[in-house]
Amino acid sequence: MSVIVVGAGIAGIACAREVAAAGLPVRVLERSRVVGGRLASRRLAGRPVDLGAAYFTVRDPGFAAVVQGWEDAGLVREWTSEPAVLGDGRRGCAPGPVRYAAPGGLRSLVADLATGLDVRLGHRVTRVGPGPVVDGEPADTVVLAMPDPQAAALLGTASPAPDWTPVIAVAAAWSRRRWSELPVAFVNDHPVLTLVADDGDRRGDGAPVLVAHTTAEVARAHDEDPDAAVPLVLDALAGLLGVSVEPEWTYAHRWRYASPAQDRDEPFHLGDDGIALAGDGWGKARVETAWRSGTLLGRALATRVGAG
Repeated sequence: MSVIVVGAGIAGIACAREVAAAGLPVRVLERSRVVGGRLASRRLAGRPVDLGAAYFTVRDPGFAAVVQGWEDAGLVREWTSEPAVLGDGRRGCAPGPVRYAAPGGLRSLVADLATGLDVRLGHRVTRVGPGPVVDGEPADTVVLAMPDPQAAALLGTASPAPDWTPVIAVAAAWSRRRWSELPVAFVNDHPVLTLVADDGDRRGDGAPVLVAHTTAEVARAHDEDPDAAVPLVLDALAGLLGVSVEPEWTYAHRWRYASPAQDRDEPFHLGDDGIALAGDGWGKARVETAWRSGTLLGRALATRVGAG
């Protein structure tokens, strides 16, 4: 039984690991030049900056074991359990589970999981189907590890899920810190921002870099020109954190499908037609959800072969 996984985010790589561990042939096709998906880290001014997920949390025991391995290898560290809350001119706190961060950027974790797998980068898939066929090449199962609208486009069908929420992530750097201690903050009821993260605190190197996530409304308004959202974000940071000095550099990245608008109860989809779907859209929108979705799907594929 051959498996082709389209998408080298954490869900796709986790799925491929399980399939490979069962002794089945599996290839991962990724249109980007690197693995990671929405655990994206881009090297800016000589250091990685997380532009996708801001952090991750741990609930699932299986994922906890993986994270422990990353900790032992120095790839992740506990970051904070007390995010700030900004809004209405006030600053509060929202204690919760430990948020984990990666000194080398969250993408480094996906790269670690991908070790030893057959991952083909820079490979753009244009069509899947009918049935488990990728650009005319047949397989026994094709896994689409990506947001539903992207999967639907490859399959030539209507999106099987509700709308996804877009985000523009804006990174900005200054010569020194110009804000009080702030690991990460949720921004409530703001017209421009939903989250602000101190990337230097997150990375552990102290770099004076902030990463801000916009509201869906701002992202939709600037979908064709994400850089046009930068002045709005800087004005918002000035109002929320008092950072009125112009940054030394900025960088904007658009995520059209940052997170699903609604949760699902099922952890993945595995159809009789040989098409499977996985990702953080299958459950609650978390990094852990994406890992769990891909992992459980990979095990289901291995079980299907064993049963056959």
